[in-house]
Amino acid sequence: MKFSLSRRAFLAGSAGLCASAIEASAQNQRLISEVEQFLKNLDQQAPAAGDELDFDPALLPPPESEIDFPIEPIDLADIEPRNQPQIVDFEGSEPFGSLVVDPDERFLYHVLAHGLARRYGVGVGRAGFAWAGEASVGMKRRWPRWVPPRAMVERDPKARKWVNGQPGGPDNPLGARALYLFANGQDTLYRIHGTNEPHTIGRAVSSGCIRMLNQDVAELFERVIPGTIVQVRPSRAGQV
Repeated sequence: MKFSLSRRAFLAGSAGLCASAIEASAQNQRLISEVEQFLKNLDQQAPAAGDELDFDPALLPPPESEIDFPIEPIDLADIEPRNQPQIVDFEGSEPFGSLVVDPDERFLYHVLAHGLARRYGVGVGRAGFAWAGEASVGMKRRWPRWVPPRAMVERDPKARKWVNGQPGGPDNPLGARALYLFANGQDTLYRIHGTNEPHTIGRAVSSGCIRMLNQDVAELFERVIPGTIVQVRPSRAGQV
């Protein structure tokens, strides 16, 4: 599955290359606008018939908190050294700027250059919830709201409390920032997001999404743009 926005072309000396750069830039902006409009429409949609479960779209909180809460830094002494952000050698063919998730190693890589990446420790999906494939960052949000999936609402009484969405904030399970992954023009419902449970970093605990320390996802949030390619590698063991 692939859905990616074209990179902004580098300006070149010749008029022909300049024209190509301008055209690529315009196309990129159009694609970003289309994704943003899709998300606005998605926010206004109600669940499918027969799946309401007391859902009322009028009660949805804002997509992201109106308050940009301060991010309380975690003492890295409490985080295993392997899970702390660090520059590492990177073996992979993914292009510069892309994100790569290795569920077996519990790492997310931000590719900086050929053979080099910034690595973060992450929490990944439990067995049975894992997702793998190629997508792109369709949208970014600060202190995003959380709307639990219908299946989670049905099986988890705690999630049912938030059937109409939990406002963004320090107690929200999506944490301080979220990157929304799209593929083939569709929301995968897969996120790279923060967490208010730092002890879960390096473990397989979440319901399919990639969780990071709030301070780490906030750093990544500033470094990536809509359209950034995200490659989630399949588990080599067949499970996470």
